[in-house]
Amino acid sequence: MATYNKRGYKAPKPKEDKIEDELVDNVIIDEKDSTTAGVFNSLDETASRTEDFVARNQKWILGFVAVVAVAAIGYTLYTKFIAEPNEVEAAQEMYLAQKNFQLATDGTASDSLYNLSLNGADGKFGFLQIAKEYAGTDAGNLANYYAGMAYLNTNKFDEAITYLEKFKANDEILKALALGGIGDAYAQKNQMKEALDYYKKALSSSENDFTTPRFTLKAGKTALGLGNKEEALKLFTEIKEKYESSPEAQGIEALIGLAQ
Repeated sequence: MATYNKRGYKAPKPKEDKIEDELVDNVIIDEKDSTTAGVFNSLDETASRTEDFVARNQKWILGFVAVVAVAAIGYTLYTKFIAEPNEVEAAQEMYLAQKNFQLATDGTASDSLYNLSLNGADGKFGFLQIAKEYAGTDAGNLANYYAGMAYLNTNKFDEAITYLEKFKANDEILKALALGGIGDAYAQKNQMKEALDYYKKALSSSENDFTTPRFTLKAGKTALGLGNKEEALKLFTEIKEKYESSPEAQGIEALIGLAQ
């Protein structure tokens, strides 16, 4: 009986030899062509370079780590032993100044009490000294707001602008009041364009039922005084539509008529 080989046919190798060949083939393929193998080789090279870098720059790295550690410890110590005690001390100093400011706001001997709140009384600092001595604290920052408002209410408008601009507010309503206060100071100085700009800044800083209708009305009246009837009408109409129950809505129809 004749025998023949199919094209490409190879006699099978013994089982053990075949397994070994497959392992060898796989190793060769993995090392030469596999993306994974390439990544591992690259990682090995990178690790080696990193180790060399650390070895060469060990002194610098340790020094940098030490600086960071010292800075972190310093910040912790500053917060615990300087900043926090300063906050408490500033708040204690400000109690009497706030009390005099509140009494002045309520109408009790206003000017003299505003001056006491600014300059201090009974051995306690006023807002001016608190803002200076405790700059960087929350109380020192708040003292800028109080000082600005006290100056505004005693007709010292340039000083009011200076201190209200120093105030950095986290509270949206206080921010609106400070910006609106600057607008009031400019209005009293008859700088109406600047006043309008600050009233609009107050409006954009917060939307609420307390400050928004208040400064919308002031912005509308200022715009009307500047001859900008279109802008004034828009502002007056906003009060009518959104804040009809507010005190500022009283008489708003008459203002709308003037702006039309």
